[in-house]
Amino acid sequence: MVLVRECTLVDVAALEKISRQTFGESFADQNSPDDLKNYLAQSFNPDQLTLELSDSNSAFYFIYVADQLAGYLKVNFDNAQTEKMGAQTLEVQRIYILSAFKHQGLGTHLIHKASEIAGQLHKHRIWLGVWEHNQPARRFYEHLGFQVISDHIFTLGQSRQRDLIMARGLI
Repeated sequence: MVLVRECTLVDVAALEKISRQTFGESFADQNSPDDLKNYLAQSFNPDQLTLELSDSNSAFYFIYVADQLAGYLKVNFDNAQTEKMGAQTLEVQRIYILSAFKHQGLGTHLIHKASEIAGQLHKHRIWLGVWEHNQPARRFYEHLGFQVISDHIFTLGQSRQRDLIMARGLI
């Protein structure tokens, strides 16, 4: 059984743990240990996550499989979006699944949740950034109807990386 629920401030410790673990699983092999360590400390500490959870224009959702936390989603809208994409858009800033739970359709569940939220907020489009070298993620998003519309630079420590900006309308 799959369950998706919104995170609250009481979830900060669990959010920190899963954020660090999923990001590390996804990108440790392609980045220096120091860059990764510094990024995790800066981006996924309790103060930073509390600030993000408190933003009324952002929301986090946990996804569970058989009562086990398997991943999470973060969406941004209006002024919380990391790029100026307009009032009619919703950003999927983070979508991460633990390695043990990949290839079970959980990412699709979370994209559907993002689309549901966008519809409730009267948004017409969702968008996200994906590292240009993350071929599995790119194929996944393309399969769901996302198309590359631009790019931007994502800095992880000393490494400047190109993210592709992908978007799609609501289904």
